[in-house]
Amino acid sequence: MLLSDLVSFTYVSLKAHRLRTGLTALGIAVGIAAVILLTSIGEGLHRFVIDEFTQFGTNIIGINPGRIQTHGVPLGAVNTVRPLTVDDALALRRAPYVQAAVPVTQGNAEITHAGRSRRVTLYGVGSQFSSAFRMHVALGQFLPDDDPRAPRAFAVLGSKAALELFASGNPLGERIRVGGGRYRVIGVMQSKGQVLGFDLDDTVFIPVGRALEMFNRESLMEIDVTYDPTAPLAEVEEGLKRILTLRHGSEDYTVTPQQKMLEVFGTVLNAITFAVAAIGGISLVVGGVGVLTILTIAVAERTAEIGLLRAIGATRGRILVLFLCEAALLAAVGGAAGLLMGWGGALALHVALPALPVHIPWNYAVLAEMVAVGVGLAAGVMPARRAARLDPLETLRSE
Repeated sequence: MLLSDLVSFTYVSLKAHRLRTGLTALGIAVGIAAVILLTSIGEGLHRFVIDEFTQFGTNIIGINPGRIQTHGVPLGAVNTVRPLTVDDALALRRAPYVQAAVPVTQGNAEITHAGRSRRVTLYGVGSQFSSAFRMHVALGQFLPDDDPRAPRAFAVLGSKAALELFASGNPLGERIRVGGGRYRVIGVMQSKGQVLGFDLDDTVFIPVGRALEMFNRESLMEIDVTYDPTAPLAEVEEGLKRILTLRHGSEDYTVTPQQKMLEVFGTVLNAITFAVAAIGGISLVVGGVGVLTILTIAVAERTAEIGLLRAIGATRGRILVLFLCEAALLAAVGGAAGLLMGWGGALALHVALPALPVHIPWNYAVLAEMVAVGVGLAAGVMPARRAARLDPLETLRSE
């Protein structure tokens, strides 16, 4: 039998029972569409999280007070943790490959000017903050490189905070009250939007020394270090730890490179995407049951046809191939319809909810189509073998 005859025979067999064929293909299509929709959301979330973190660059290392890992210690031992200080940040600037070491502390404060007030997120930072995090000044300048122990009372406003406090006026040179202290505005930042739920436009930046005094804190929230992107990460980490351990007497801090954090996020998000794809794949198994059902019924209904084919010389292998081709074609058609349904559903979801990150991972889509055909073939094996084993004389006599 020629390949064209095989395809034509399979097509005619499925076309003869359109409703049954359509419903069975729909079961496969729903499974494919579910896989595409779920993995699209998972892949979109993956890209969203990675983009949120990498917009500030990937050559960043965060240093926080205290250690995340815990170790067993003898009973009665006392664990002391020294605070991270501005002097620590200044010392880290001398570490190999380091480009900037930015002390950071954060809190909330009320800002007021000319009868207007607003509660904002207040960042106490060093002068290198804007360059380290790739944030640009729209008006004026960022905080100058003052003596961190006695910085001048300067403030830089986020774009939203400046708009709320000064409307369309020019805030440069104006004095505002921040948490009870008076500060002169020397700059306004370009709009940055929200990052992981934090509005970076509704903020005020002041020198870190004054922020620590305002919040009555001894320790920095963190020190953010940027380094030469071409430098070996292990050597950069080792240099930072060596300086801090010498200053603190022990490793009472946590060093977290952004590259390693992104690797962990990537692993977790890939696992989530695979898990939701597997959940959607359950629908493909249900579709396979549908293929098994329709082909089993087809064998019972087409007994005389099978007997006639055997009588004119069709071998058992040929009968087996005919029914397996029907199963594969049924699954392939259903899979193609599912691809269109999933693609259309993902686009509709993105249009209806623009904030929802949706990205179609075509590798999963192709894999789902291949799995659909495989499931169809697997489901068609038993009915196909049953059809191939029918005795031609008995099948003709039954008719």
